[in-house]
Amino acid sequence: MTIFQAIILGLIQGLTEFLPVSSSGHLILIPEFFDWPLQSISFDAVIHLATLAAVIFVFRSEIAKISRGLVTFNKKDAWGNLGWMIIVSTIPVVIAGLLFQEQISTTLRRPEVVLASLLIWGIVLLIADSLVKKKPENQVELTGWKRAILIGFAQAIALIPGTSRSGITITAGLFSGLSRQAAAKFAFLLGIPAIAAAGALAILDIVQQGMDLGTWPLVFGFLAAFLSGLAAIKLLLKITSSGRYRGFAVYRIILAIFALFILF
Repeated sequence: MTIFQAIILGLIQGLTEFLPVSSSGHLILIPEFFDWPLQSISFDAVIHLATLAAVIFVFRSEIAKISRGLVTFNKKDAWGNLGWMIIVSTIPVVIAGLLFQEQISTTLRRPEVVLASLLIWGIVLLIADSLVKKKPENQVELTGWKRAILIGFAQAIALIPGTSRSGITITAGLFSGLSRQAAAKFAFLLGIPAIAAAGALAILDIVQQGMDLGTWPLVFGFLAAFLSGLAAIKLLLKITSSGRYRGFAVYRIILAIFALFILF
């Protein structure tokens, strides 16, 4: 992998990890378009750590409130309750990841699976965005257990490349009655354990197999993913404060159709 490829893939990872358009789908399709090798295990670990750092930085205030609430065990603390909801809602994706790890890393990484996921879940996001309630729940700390568990199960579907972890969790949040911004915030906070776990697994593979990439591509890839991740989070929060997800849904559908003609 060259430094140029590392920067491009890092930018794509940072942007698409948080925008509801599928990071895994883009990281599979881009190498297919340009005949690049798929990213190495080392690179995968580094860009996951970069996006994890980005979301922690942006939501440091909310994370501090959640951490204090978890430590005090105060049942009336909404932020502490939200922390437990996030922990419990992470269980489905962990179980699914362990049960279907081989299929996720092999069979489901085929371009046709990615395109189908981009198209189908793009349409579902479009429907969910059009059905937002007139008075949705706008405070992420008041998400509630039923919504949190529903979104947690939805997150497990994102193990299929092309689905988009943020996209499927935001979609579930919209269907459950959250506002566009609250759905995005919960998706980002719920993503912290999932992104951390993905990075940890990649690091474990590095420990077992050794580094498979030079230093500079890793450095530039990390910086590109971190900076673009910050931009993507802030962009989405700004859009959801007054806009809709329609543009992202339409982009997914167009990308799937375009890639279908290019690759097949």
